Amino acid sequence: MTGYIVFAHGSSIESANDAVRAVAAEMARRGQLQHVVPAFLGGGEPDLNSAARQLAQRGVRRIVVIPYFLTLGLHLQRDLPMLIEQAAAANSGIAFEATPPLDGHPAMVDALLDRARAPVCSRG
Repeated sequence: MTGYIVFAHGSSIESANDAVRAVAAEMARRGQLQHVVPAFLGGGEPDLNSAARQLAQRGVRRIVVIPYFLTLGLHLQRDLPMLIEQAAAANSGIAFEATPPLDGHPAMVDALLDRARAPVCSRG
């Protein structure tokens, strides 16, 4: 059984973390996936290890970490591999994989075009 972790930076502004939680819930709903949880690098709960533990308790044996980051920056090059290694050590018997960040995905251009066509705030 496969579980998914939507891994975001996290924020001290809880509504930003709630937005990530909503995206993870919508991913689960649209994809008809039972085991999707959010996780945060910092500033939000749960962290990656806690999210992996939640999935392990549900019987998940494979976890796919999906970075909710636009580009492959320092957090994804340095921090995420280390966090996955720690989660794997704490949750033996579970296979971990990580996907690329959102950059380069064809839907990103569609999202930008959608925003360009419907601006909601103006700054003067």
